[in-house]
Amino acid sequence: MAEHESLEFGKADFVLLDNVSLEEFMANLKLRFEKGRIYTYIGEVVVSVNPYRAMNIYGRDTIEQYKGRELYERPPHLFAIADAAYKAMKRRNKDTCIVISGESGAGKTEASKYIMQYIAAITNPSQRAEVERVKNMLLKSNCVLEAFGNAKTNRNDNSSRFGKYMDINFDFKGDPIGGHINNYLLEKSRVIFQQEGERSFHSFYQLVKGAPDAQLRSLHIQRDPTAYTYIKVGGQIKVLYHVQIKRDYYGWQGSRDLWCRHGTAWFVELTENSKLVSILGDLLSTKDENVEKALLYRTVATGRDVIDKQHTHQEASYGRDALAKAIYERLFCWIVGRINDIIEVKNYDVRVHGKNTVIGVLDIYGFEIFQNNSFEQFCINYCNEKLQQLFIQLVLKQEQEEYQREGIPWKHIDYFNNQIIVDLVEQQHKGIFAVLDEACMNVGKVTDEMFLQALNGKLAKHAHYTSRKLSPTDKNLEFDRDFRIRHYAGDVAYSVVGFIDKNKDTLFQDFKRLLYNSSNPVLKAMWPEGKLSITEVTKRPLTAATLFKNSMISLVENLASKEPYYVRCIKPNEVKSPLLFEHERCKHQVEYLGLLENVRVRRAGFANRQIYPRFLQRYKMISEFTWPNHDLPSDKEAVKRLLQGCGFEHDVAYGKTKVFIRTPRTIFSLEEQRAEMVKRIVLFLQKVWRGTLARMHYRRMRAALIIIRAYRRYKVKSYIREVNRRFRNVRGMKDHGKHVKWPTPPKVLRKFEEIFIQIYFRWWAWTLIKDLSPEQLVQIRAKVATLECLKGQRADLGLQRAWEGNYLVSKKDSPGTASSFTLISSDLQRKDKFMRVLFSCNVRKINRFNKAEDRALLITDRHLYKMDPVKQYKPMKSIPLYNVTGVSISPGKDQLVVFHTKDNRDLIVCLQGMVPAGDSRIGELVGTLLSHFKRFKPVRCLKSLSTLLFKSMLSVRFKKIFLKVSYAHQGCMYLLHLSKYSKDSNIMKYYCK
Repeated sequence: MAEHESLEFGKADFVLLDNVSLEEFMANLKLRFEKGRIYTYIGEVVVSVNPYRAMNIYGRDTIEQYKGRELYERPPHLFAIADAAYKAMKRRNKDTCIVISGESGAGKTEASKYIMQYIAAITNPSQRAEVERVKNMLLKSNCVLEAFGNAKTNRNDNSSRFGKYMDINFDFKGDPIGGHINNYLLEKSRVIFQQEGERSFHSFYQLVKGAPDAQLRSLHIQRDPTAYTYIKVGGQIKVLYHVQIKRDYYGWQGSRDLWCRHGTAWFVELTENSKLVSILGDLLSTKDENVEKALLYRTVATGRDVIDKQHTHQEASYGRDALAKAIYERLFCWIVGRINDIIEVKNYDVRVHGKNTVIGVLDIYGFEIFQNNSFEQFCINYCNEKLQQLFIQLVLKQEQEEYQREGIPWKHIDYFNNQIIVDLVEQQHKGIFAVLDEACMNVGKVTDEMFLQALNGKLAKHAHYTSRKLSPTDKNLEFDRDFRIRHYAGDVAYSVVGFIDKNKDTLFQDFKRLLYNSSNPVLKAMWPEGKLSITEVTKRPLTAATLFKNSMISLVENLASKEPYYVRCIKPNEVKSPLLFEHERCKHQVEYLGLLENVRVRRAGFANRQIYPRFLQRYKMISEFTWPNHDLPSDKEAVKRLLQGCGFEHDVAYGKTKVFIRTPRTIFSLEEQRAEMVKRIVLFLQKVWRGTLARMHYRRMRAALIIIRAYRRYKVKSYIREVNRRFRNVRGMKDHGKHVKWPTPPKVLRKFEEIFIQIYFRWWAWTLIKDLSPEQLVQIRAKVATLECLKGQRADLGLQRAWEGNYLVSKKDSPGTASSFTLISSDLQRKDKFMRVLFSCNVRKINRFNKAEDRALLITDRHLYKMDPVKQYKPMKSIPLYNVTGVSISPGKDQLVVFHTKDNRDLIVCLQGMVPAGDSRIGELVGTLLSHFKRFKPVRCLKSLSTLLFKSMLSVRFKKIFLKVSYAHQGCMYLLHLSKYSKDSNIMKYYCK
């Protein structure tokens, strides 16, 4: 029941009428039509009035408004009934169907297309390509089937001249995975004849008006449809339709090419013109002589003899028309088969993918009353009788009978049961179809008049059958031609002319052999019976009436097995006006559709019913008394307790096996509570499962940790044992274990290994130096200091030779002046009280005037002296050692040394006088100073000197220093270029050109 429309639009649900009467029903229907509300509910049945105009109520926004909503939440709409069928299919895993009924021109085909559009739009949340493909094919198949199966009639510009039932298969997630189409009784007689004002199938006009000129020339077809006998009645096409027809021609791409080749045979008006026969042979991919023979002769087998019997003019015309109708019908069935091949469910395994469910959509021809009603209208109206009977059985009869069976108090409502009419048509031995088949099987010439006489004889006393012979005063019927049936939708007079031929549906075997022998494989496959020999005796084929009756019975059984939803279409007027509401016309349709009886049953009855176990299975989580399982005496008592707890006991009735719920609102409320509880249950299950997973993960992690710890302990112990084994006798080894290879440690002991190796090498070094003399230890310490500071900075550190330190006392460096230096150093020792000489050597000094002079350098533990060797090493400059702030050395072979002082009067000298000449004393000088300062000034001096000496020359004190030293061996000239000193430099700046 819609709640979102004001009363100015009338009642959105006929169940809400104040008084249930035909007058109020019609008044409400007319009011809503005039207000633009073309849909109205009768409970879960949608009544649709054809608006004869385009309405903006089918867009994406409207789809979103109805998606997932209940019927009562939104105004009445086709989308609401489609969504209800889809939800029922998903929730209860039950097949559903939507039956669209009404007379021709009431809007059934458009309704089916909108339903398909909605179902396609609300599915496919994961945007899978296969689902999109199926949806597109289901939607696009409509335009192909309409082109070949629909035609313009006096009542409807797009009348379905065939019945269509489509099953859409869904997987367990609710996504479409395929489908299947069944077609019923194509009106193939329209191919050769149309009533005044009507047209043949759309495909003819789409071809002649839409195909390119080159294609028409290749098919030998003219652009003017009035040039052809078969379609000239409907050949006068209004200018308004030209654009639509041409656009529709390109809509059926899948079967257009085959249609152009084999669907144009009936454009050729067959005469004895050999050119036309040649054209037909080319179109059918057969030989010309075979075509001519099949058209003009009939091959007959008499015993063992086979003769060719020439046709009369009437027989030839009949054969030509039968061939045209048969080719078109086979082509239409082939198109439906091709569509089914593409959209059918493939590779679906129930054990793997779960059970698939189905939504069926029935769009079938409506009830028809024409000026001349023949065999096709008789079958169409019989089909509508069957569908009306199904509606009566499911909605009216079965509902009332179920109330009585379940013991629910109920006041019986009278309704018209049209089973008597269905029996009149299909009953064995007595029905009209049975009489017609019997007439067709009689030996000898049987006429339509003889068939009518047989009907009069067997059905003379039937209340719903009459003829002119039975009612001589009824001048609306012709003698020996017409009979009338009182249908549920009204009285219809049928002309028996053509009943016998149309029921036999005879096509000469010559045509079947002709088309079977076609060189086109598709056309050949359409006529498998053509391979039979002319002398071969076959079983009599079923008549058209029997085939149609069997298909209708199967269709009704199929629909009855599903949960039905109904769309009842009403045609408001005969002139296709969007404003005119013909009261009597609509009233007649309301009466024969049984809509008023439906309202009465819906008002008096219950909207929903379910057996107790199934009801509990779905809603037991709502009540604490039924979740997870109840302990009450029966499921019925459990359902009572559940509904009482929800406060719905006033809106339900309890039958013997089912619970009956009166209003849909109760169902919707139960669904809302269930949805809320399902969320909580899912959260609880997720919590329990996640806790289980966490505990499982914790146990696995704890077990893994125990294993890892045990394994690590094992690896550590193994490593320690291996180290102990390899180094057990290291003290007794000649090299103290230097050749022993260390085992590979586990990852956890890599740092330990580094420390352990350092400890080993410290011990190894201690074993090497423990027996050295004090003088040797001093030299060793100096060399170690040099190696730590200058390793990698200079190529030659002089580590391989013995360091003498005081080279000026050596006769090798100063053979003639050693005694003089010894006296001077002794005087300085007495004067300055130094303890020992650290280093002495001949040097070359460059003064501020760029003059190079030989000098001597003496470094003691207290002072640094610059001496003049020419004047018996007279001291020229004395610098207290504590005033030296740093020493910089060059990385080259020049052995340049800079002594930095606190007063910024740096001393720059080059060591010289080495014996042998290529020897280097830079390393010895640096090592001696480092060893001395480490010993006596371990903190302050170590920081200043070691930092400076560790870097290469000038790398600490300068940001960028460029040295270029040119050494002239004879002149002993040095040029020093220094630039870009750092801001904090205390070095004296020398500028030399």
